[in-house]
Amino acid sequence: MAVNYATKFDEKVDERFAKEALSNGIVNQDFDFLGVDTVKVYSIPTSGMNDYKTTGQNRYGDAEELGNTVQTMTMKKDRSFTFTIDKKSEQDTNGVMEAGKALARQLSEVVIPEVDTYRFATIVAGADTDHIATGSVTKTNAYELVLDGQVKLTDAFVPTAGRILHVSPKFYKLIKLDPTFVKNSDLGQEITIKGQVGMIDGLPVVLTPTSRLPQNVEFIIAHPVATPSPIKLEDYKIHDNPPGINGKLVEGRIRYDAFVLDNKKKAIYVHKSA
Repeated sequence: MAVNYATKFDEKVDERFAKEALSNGIVNQDFDFLGVDTVKVYSIPTSGMNDYKTTGQNRYGDAEELGNTVQTMTMKKDRSFTFTIDKKSEQDTNGVMEAGKALARQLSEVVIPEVDTYRFATIVAGADTDHIATGSVTKTNAYELVLDGQVKLTDAFVPTAGRILHVSPKFYKLIKLDPTFVKNSDLGQEITIKGQVGMIDGLPVVLTPTSRLPQNVEFIIAHPVATPSPIKLEDYKIHDNPPGINGKLVEGRIRYDAFVLDNKKKAIYVHKSA
């Protein structure tokens, strides 16, 4: 791979703009995968109400045995990377290719986007089918579409506190042009979430690059209770002058996954463009 060497008069290298993880707000770490790769989640149903009878043997009604369903979550993603930095390359770039900086770029430009993209894809695929809408988005209906999603989540008893709205750049532009959107509503609220650009209808708005969202997804409203996303191992090493290399050897490994709980599918709402 060719290296663009810097001169002593130019110590700057044009770096791609990198965002940190944007999906952290809509996932949780509630399940402990320590020592295991698989966790089972049991869903227990409830019993219906009956009219109490003052006579007979079954005054409370006919008893039914409560069953249960089991969801098995098994971690599958075991990813790694490695690269070398020759000592000459580090010297001739005035330290710009120093191993620590290179590792930081690897994390922000490769590892974190991969985890984000995987999480968003899992969340969209796991949403209840009744909570996935498809239709054109215009500057006259963008705000109403968000409100439609809010209605769905509220009717599904999803807590209002904790919901987050991830929007594509296209959707964010259209909603700002929507004449029904009250601009002084809450866009100026305090920013508390990574990537947040404001609030809409009480939802923190996270502007999310199109490349990290599944195809045709314009926005996602989600509560973190729906999606456990464990990161079981993060191991990053820099080896100085290992055998056969005059320079640095950088290695990294990350084990992660994401799951949508079967009984929490309705804590997600997705709108796709037609």
